[in-house]
Amino acid sequence: MITGAAGQLGRELLRSVPDDVPVLPVDITELDLTDSAAVESYIAEHTPGVIVNCAAYTAVDRAEEQPALAHAVNVTAAADLARAAHRCGARMIQISTDYVFSGETPHPWRPTDITAPQSVYGRTKRDGELAVLVQLPGRAVVIRTAWLYSVHGGNFVKTMLRLMQEREEVRVIMDQIGSPTSARSLARTVWAAVARPEIAGILHWTDAGVASWYDFAVAIQEESIACGLLSREIPVRAIASVDYPTPARRPAYSVLDTTEAMRVLGETPVHWRINLRHMLRELVDA
Repeated sequence: MITGAAGQLGRELLRSVPDDVPVLPVDITELDLTDSAAVESYIAEHTPGVIVNCAAYTAVDRAEEQPALAHAVNVTAAADLARAAHRCGARMIQISTDYVFSGETPHPWRPTDITAPQSVYGRTKRDGELAVLVQLPGRAVVIRTAWLYSVHGGNFVKTMLRLMQEREEVRVIMDQIGSPTSARSLARTVWAAVARPEIAGILHWTDAGVASWYDFAVAIQEESIACGLLSREIPVRAIASVDYPTPARRPAYSVLDTTEAMRVLGETPVHWRINLRHMLRELVDA
């Protein structure tokens, strides 16, 4: 069972389903995850063997104004899914985020590092992790990721492409560091975790390499011109976070250490720029 099946990761999971895995895709049209009774009834009826929870409230800035809704989706719904999974003997894979960390220490964050979220979004995702791990000890995997993008929906890559077509320059933050991650890459990792029922606990997965949002934007323009998505080059200006204030505080350094995931899943991350190139070429062919 894949919740959030119409989102970026959900759609990539559905595009890459292993041949021997029957899948039940679920989105808001099939099931309101904020309805606890409906969640319990739905899972009791369908009895999935694994629940992959991609559903989340991800509007980071809006969450500061809607903390109750963010909590309902990111915490309560995750706990309800895990509780129902426990009753029917299912495993659960909970997708989480780099925002659970403070981002104040410039070292790759390990799964065992202490969390200290700086925003409502980060706190609710951290609390959702804890709820799932408590409800399903030994049968839950939390996979934290960062800077996700794909050909589907809205994301930084597609926003930059639009702005680079509409404007004479773009200004992008240069003092937030992370690892851009293709949803297709993350989907392969999720399927690897599904295939390993003995795995439990917290793992980190991103594409290889690091970048600032500014570096990412520069690469998007260069690769898009090379493949024909953009026809001209415009200036990309580096700015500091203080010059672009937002309601929610972002982690300054959110590179995730993927060593443990590589060890237990046997997967090796590809450099983010290679996966960016693949995604842009897919947009060309769309």
